[in-house]
Amino acid sequence: MINLDMNALHRAYRSGELTPRAVISSLLERAETLLNHNIWIHRASLQELTPYLDRLAESTVDQLPLYGVPFVVKDNIDVAGMPTTAACEAFRYVPQAHATVVAHLIEAGAIPLGKTNLDQFATGLVGTRSPWGPCHNSFDPAYISGGSSSGSAVAVALGLASFSLGTDTAGSGRVPAAFNNLIGLKPTLGRLSVRGVVPACQSLDCVSVFARDAAQAQSVLTVLSQPDPDDPWQRPMPSGRRPFAGQFRLGVPQADQLEFDGDDDAEALFRQSIAHLEALGGVAVEVDFQPFTDAARLLYEGPWVAERYLATSPLITEKPEALLDVTRNIISKGADGSAADTFAAQYRLKQLKHQADQVWARVDLIMTPTTPTVYTIAGVEADPIGLNSRLGTYTNFMNLLDYAAVAVPAGFRKDGLPLGSTLFAPAFQDEALLVLAAKLHKRTVKTVGALDDTLDDVLDDALASEELLAGTLDVLVCGAHLEGLPLNHQLTSRDGVLVECTETSAAYRMHLLAGGPPLRPGMVRDTQAGKALPVEIWRLPADQFGSFVAGIPAPLGIGKVELADGRWVCGFICEPVGLEGAEEITHLGGWRAFLASVG
Repeated sequence: MINLDMNALHRAYRSGELTPRAVISSLLERAETLLNHNIWIHRASLQELTPYLDRLAESTVDQLPLYGVPFVVKDNIDVAGMPTTAACEAFRYVPQAHATVVAHLIEAGAIPLGKTNLDQFATGLVGTRSPWGPCHNSFDPAYISGGSSSGSAVAVALGLASFSLGTDTAGSGRVPAAFNNLIGLKPTLGRLSVRGVVPACQSLDCVSVFARDAAQAQSVLTVLSQPDPDDPWQRPMPSGRRPFAGQFRLGVPQADQLEFDGDDDAEALFRQSIAHLEALGGVAVEVDFQPFTDAARLLYEGPWVAERYLATSPLITEKPEALLDVTRNIISKGADGSAADTFAAQYRLKQLKHQADQVWARVDLIMTPTTPTVYTIAGVEADPIGLNSRLGTYTNFMNLLDYAAVAVPAGFRKDGLPLGSTLFAPAFQDEALLVLAAKLHKRTVKTVGALDDTLDDVLDDALASEELLAGTLDVLVCGAHLEGLPLNHQLTSRDGVLVECTETSAAYRMHLLAGGPPLRPGMVRDTQAGKALPVEIWRLPADQFGSFVAGIPAPLGIGKVELADGRWVCGFICEPVGLEGAEEITHLGGWRAFLASVG
């Protein structure tokens, strides 16, 4: 069986061991043996895929980042020439153009193998609400796959695609990842174009990515993160990003606010995930999870169901029998309510977001279980509404509150079924979350999906550093801006975090400058008589750096400072004119030592 890891594929393409055509032919044959999982709504033929393969003949693996990489698409996202149904036959149409996200992937060399099964009109977290049959869990067909992006997750977990696209409004890109031992990336709402995506709740919909590991999710995210001038829902990427601290603060719900539906194995796996992140430098901080839980209830108990009704109203009003009973009953509720109800819910959400956002002053990210537990298909059929609702306990609030999230495998229950944890943070923290997800993933499981493939996450230290630094700038401080000193608030008020305590190279002298309060030092480079001095490095959002520098008074400024390990970083330096009449304090060994000497 072919290893669909992107890097493994590209190595095989370069060596001539494999060709894209051979890979696609093999996957189509394999798909025939897995039909009982109900993965597909439209499985492409080799003839349909020939134009994509012919295009690759004009390029090389080094010219296209996703050259010859097979992927599948949830059947509420358009692929030109392949029918879109949203799991409703009466809704079927054949688009003439790709959805923007699909176009980006194809331009990068990826090959779309077909359209996958889903909960009808993306309404559900179970993967059973489809006329094409329930999509079976990749580990045990008696259990649900999770939804609504069911087929997209199972296809990757069973080795039919390297990655897949889903959508995520209420958890549809995270729940199936948890139940099939995959990474599930729910990007920041509005980061990726949704043009060519059948709307569920249009103001909350986003395209999600199922991947074998976090590095490959990041590769796909990079390709997809392109502006679409014709999409009114897309948001521009900010130039700055709130950085994680070197010793990051990990928020976890209070113990009495965690729900596992009696699943002791699920609780144990979540506790282990906390311990893994603590071993990676996290400091666990209990947070009040009630505002998040209350916001989650608004998604289906509030007026946002009206968006689902708007998206499907022609069918519901003119041909209601075209929808499954459970889907129609949920969506039909959107016809009720008033404008007053809508505004009342918006006011309530505003209050809850304000409360929830207070947590970010105390933590850098939060981890929850992805779901309380996993259910059998029979159990869901017996209680389709109740069990589906429980699955959204930790997911339904995410887009309402505007957070980025990554579902990460947490390990396996005693019966062999996988479960997951979810990391989330404020909007546009996607890359930083993926870096931590990669590190956590390596500690929780060893294999990919339901395959024997060994987890091969190549998110190396260099890439991790690059992603963590994206949208941030580091500044070295040596005096009144040090942690706990009078001007440190100028960093912390701009979401600055301390990332390192270190020393300069042995090439600097320090002087006490005139003026104050507060007292300030001036550091100048002197390779002949200088010494190593203790300093701190603080990380700022890039868009906060300018206002910070603008507030620095002469004779101080920002230049490049050499560290003891040879790195050069932005940091405080002093103009020579500022040393006139200043007292040299280099011999004391740094600013804190000076402060101690004067009491």
